Amino acid sequence: MGITILPNAGPLLPNARSRARRYVMCPPRFFDVAYRINPWMDPGRPVDRERARRQWSGLRRTLEDLGHEVEIAEPGAGLPDMVFAANSALVIGDRVLAARMATPERRGEEARYRTWFASRGFERVLVPEFVNEGEGDFVLVGGRLLAGFGFRTDRRSHDEAAEWFERPVTSLRLVDPRRYHLDLALAALDDHSIVYSPTAFDEPSRRALAKLFPDALLACHLDAEGLGLNLLSDGVHVVLPASAPGLASELSQRGYIPVPVDLSEIEKAGGSVKCCVLELHP
Repeated sequence: MGITILPNAGPLLPNARSRARRYVMCPPRFFDVAYRINPWMDPGRPVDRERARRQWSGLRRTLEDLGHEVEIAEPGAGLPDMVFAANSALVIGDRVLAARMATPERRGEEARYRTWFASRGFERVLVPEFVNEGEGDFVLVGGRLLAGFGFRTDRRSHDEAAEWFERPVTSLRLVDPRRYHLDLALAALDDHSIVYSPTAFDEPSRRALAKLFPDALLACHLDAEGLGLNLLSDGVHVVLPASAPGLASELSQRGYIPVPVDLSEIEKAGGSVKCCVLELHP
């Protein structure tokens, strides 16, 4: 089955260009909701691991059909959230800022992912002093890092990232427990544009975003308050949860091309498209 691409209702973006990306994904071989570390998780709710595998494979095929490269990190038994590869690190060029997980349930992932980076020839890997959950709380937009804190990532890790990558970092406080990671509240659409939900941030953070991105798309539909903003964009195509048709319409009106993907089984653990994908930024 081919990918589903929704027509865009607005004019194509001026100078819009899709750029081939390199991604890392981890199969949901051991996926489960065995504990509760975010408001979306309910260990008493049944999980269909085979359905999760099919949905994950559909996301991988979608990314590859759009022209992107997907590398695979092998999962580990007893690490049901390892499928959320975005939390493993932040990677820019040949530098890796490894994750230090906030919760004990996920700390076993750290060494496995560091081993994977070493196996791929990454020699400049920083093991952080402070808690950070990788691209869950870091979003690269052009040359700037937007960095979330308030629930998982320690704000002091923002200084570690600024020094390690030699880039400016804007710290943003998250205030909605449902959007406990930045990638549930904000996403980069291209090197200059973002989409975000203002209600996920405190007032100083909203002011900072308005100043940096005056033309940002403000996600107003209710599905952006769920997992809808957990999306990926290549500059033209936006791969987003099928559970966010309202947000897809807003993106379409702005000139992007929505590509919905059903990850409903994996979403039981509190993550969707972006959580499943770590980008290896050039």
